Amino acid sequence: MQLSIIIVNYNVKYFLEQCLYSVIKACCNLEAEIFVVDNYSTDGSEQYLPAKFPQVKFRWNSHNMGFGKANNSVLSEAKGDHILFLNPDTIVPEDCFEKCLQFFRQHQDCGALGVRMIDGSGTFLKESKRSFPSAMASFYKIIGLAKLFPRSKTFAAYYAGHLPEHKTAPVDVLAGAFMMLDKKMADATQGFDEKFFMYAEDIDLSFRVQKEGKKNYYFADTTIIHFKGESTQKLSKEYINQFYGAMKGFVAKHYKQQWFTYFITTLAISLNKSLASLLLLLKKMLPEKSPAEKKINTAIIAPQILFDEMIHLLRNAKMPPVIIGRIAVSGDDIKYSIGTTGTLAGDMKKNKIEQLVFCEAVMNNKDAIEMIEKLPSKTIFLFHAAGSSSIVGSNEKNRNGIFIAERPAVDPLQKW
Repeated sequence: MQLSIIIVNYNVKYFLEQCLYSVIKACCNLEAEIFVVDNYSTDGSEQYLPAKFPQVKFRWNSHNMGFGKANNSVLSEAKGDHILFLNPDTIVPEDCFEKCLQFFRQHQDCGALGVRMIDGSGTFLKESKRSFPSAMASFYKIIGLAKLFPRSKTFAAYYAGHLPEHKTAPVDVLAGAFMMLDKKMADATQGFDEKFFMYAEDIDLSFRVQKEGKKNYYFADTTIIHFKGESTQKLSKEYINQFYGAMKGFVAKHYKQQWFTYFITTLAISLNKSLASLLLLLKKMLPEKSPAEKKINTAIIAPQILFDEMIHLLRNAKMPPVIIGRIAVSGDDIKYSIGTTGTLAGDMKKNKIEQLVFCEAVMNNKDAIEMIEKLPSKTIFLFHAAGSSSIVGSNEKNRNGIFIAERPAVDPLQKW
């Protein structure tokens, strides 16, 4: 067995659906197994997913045991030579896993591997490569010097800003959203430290990989989409307490003997938490602006044979979009289309397209990922895998993502 993939799910069944379709395609040329550990979701994941993915090994917890513990719960069953911890709100390109495994074969000093990540709008996620949360790195991030000098080795150390995003290099910290380990390393470290319920467990594991004498590599030759934070509302009291509490836990575990570093870093984390809490308070004091009820001009990249099916699914959106037309992938399919992927930017501008739906039946994930980075950043991107019953996307980092799915049938006797 070459690869064991472990995904922890919590109330994101539609994002996980899209993730699993992409993962299965990426495993086509590999001997691999897929585990999904559900942390007591209440969104109907257990009723929705198993029938769609009979090849996946599902585990259904009776309570939310936390991210690290849920991952570890199936680690002893994993038979792969490599272990991949993967978030459910991700989409991977078809050649992602093969490239990662090849890198391991070519770099014997590699203990863990992370990849280049972008969000649902095509923006590079800086947490793809990070440094350990030292006192000065945290301080420079707080006072804004990291933003002013984003490529400085000193001021932007928190996100390893001196390392180009398109260059593979050793780094201190990898993101738990995509973290691949050699099985020997997974056994040596015993996976995530279960004292971390959520957040900082990836920093801790990265730290322990280095203590085992191996390197953590940021691998820039493949890019995944990470929609980010679908299980936790950003800029909420719960998120602030969990995140900064976990960071303090990491510092206490590893820096306690270095009293000055421990004191300064803990102080920096406390300042960060206070600032985040202040921003949350200000947000609550301001009048809540309701999103403008506006129908969005939408184009669908799909073959003609699936176009009507996609329109039907989009009608289930809270605010159904205005379907401007279909984008063809090949010249053989241009009849009844408003453009092709070869002239997409121009066709979108000409037709005032604000939202684009990628139908994976006609365009693979790798091509879609490469394409969204070249299109206007204000575009809303949605994704639909062949065979799935949903469409997902995310274009605002502090809001939960977009999902559109078939509405359940309504009992005619139900009282309204």
